[in-house]
Amino acid sequence: MPEWNPKTLLGKKVKRGEITTMKEALKARLPIREPEIIDALLPELYDEVLDVNMVQRMTDSGRRVKFTVTTVVGNKDGYIGIGICKGKEVGPTIRKAIDNAKLNIIQIRRGCGSWECGCGNPHTVPFEVTGKAGSVSITLKPAPSGIGLATSETGRSILERAGIEDIWAFSKGHTRTTINYGKAVFDALKNTSTMRVGEDQSKNIGIIEGEAESKRSGKKEEEEDSE
Repeated sequence: MPEWNPKTLLGKKVKRGEITTMKEALKARLPIREPEIIDALLPELYDEVLDVNMVQRMTDSGRRVKFTVTTVVGNKDGYIGIGICKGKEVGPTIRKAIDNAKLNIIQIRRGCGSWECGCGNPHTVPFEVTGKAGSVSITLKPAPSGIGLATSETGRSILERAGIEDIWAFSKGHTRTTINYGKAVFDALKNTSTMRVGEDQSKNIGIIEGEAESKRSGKKEEEEDSE
């Protein structure tokens, strides 16, 4: 692969080693406009194609075919992104949609918000959140450990890559529309970071933002050993 020559201020800071974590990149409040930034800060990223929709149009020159691809990327530990792209060929469109998902990546909060559990581990959402997209509205409620992801296949794909292990999901609207359903789940996860939480409440339900501390320290030890 060709060497990455960053063109944005954030990209240059990442390349120089001034910013080494995704949390630092988001705190810098600089726009993420290069997918290589995410590749450098989150090397263990998992992607999946949620939907491929083919649209045919009749024109004067004949039949035209275009594809709309929806993808999701996440590190299964607090970071998630969704991307959509339209194109004439499936392969390049999927790659572009994955890059778009990287540019839309967000940091979410996790915790043990279920009153039935109280384990203190960040396995579910810390509190009830709602997301909307088009006619679809979805509510994510904290579930006790061991319940799993009680939602649709699209919802499971997104939540697994976000690092959520247990959830109760309730949806309304045209939920068969994969794009809107995926966007609604993404919007609900985004709302975990916008809600204000007191310091005592945060400690009681074990809220963490982004990557788990144990995994961060494990990565640092690996880097030190390699040096």
